[in-house]
Amino acid sequence: MTRVLVVEDDPRLVRALVITMQARHFGVDAAPDGATALRLAAARQPDVVVLDLGLPDMDGVDVIRALRGWTRVPIMVLSARSASEEKIAALDAGADDYVTKPFSMDELLARLRAAVRRTGPVALAPDSVVVETAHFTVDLVAKKAVRDGRDVRLTPTEWHLLEILVSNPGRLISQKQLLSEVWGVSQSNKANYLRVYMAQLRRKLEADPSRPRHLITEPGMGYRFENPGN
Repeated sequence: MTRVLVVEDDPRLVRALVITMQARHFGVDAAPDGATALRLAAARQPDVVVLDLGLPDMDGVDVIRALRGWTRVPIMVLSARSASEEKIAALDAGADDYVTKPFSMDELLARLRAAVRRTGPVALAPDSVVVETAHFTVDLVAKKAVRDGRDVRLTPTEWHLLEILVSNPGRLISQKQLLSEVWGVSQSNKANYLRVYMAQLRRKLEADPSRPRHLITEPGMGYRFENPGN
């Protein structure tokens, strides 16, 4: 059973989320504040975290940073904060998705299912499990990236984007396809998510993020993984 940790201080919303998720066969734990959330996350090891940013004891972004110190569990922000800078701050801290209140319960559940799929096993051909470049190596079975002999810490969303691109070397992957594969929806207003995550991947993997050799943007179309020399 997929376990969800709901971090929300509105008891009516918590009740609605718990009832709906349990009816869809999710196991649900609920925390009314950040401290309880961090304690439950360590004790219960959820598969997905649904997190409000406006908590009574700490900002939700601080909860994201604390979780990212030790776990790659998918984190879905569920917040009334709709400003672009608020979304970017949460994504930069390590969130994998951002849903603005009021929201569609069906869409939220679809995104939860997509988050679970992102962290599930991937079937791969034996000759495509390790991708080596001049600057980093990606092991698609072990689900890790290595640069200069050190493991690179990636969020589940960063990993899924990288996995799609390196599994299709030289092929243009459209923005629409990436949005659909990674977030489970095809919404053009999420193109800024792609820009944020691709910038993060370049900072972590490219020798010169401002002049990437491997994670290439095709303006207005999508992204491509190139491996010069291979």
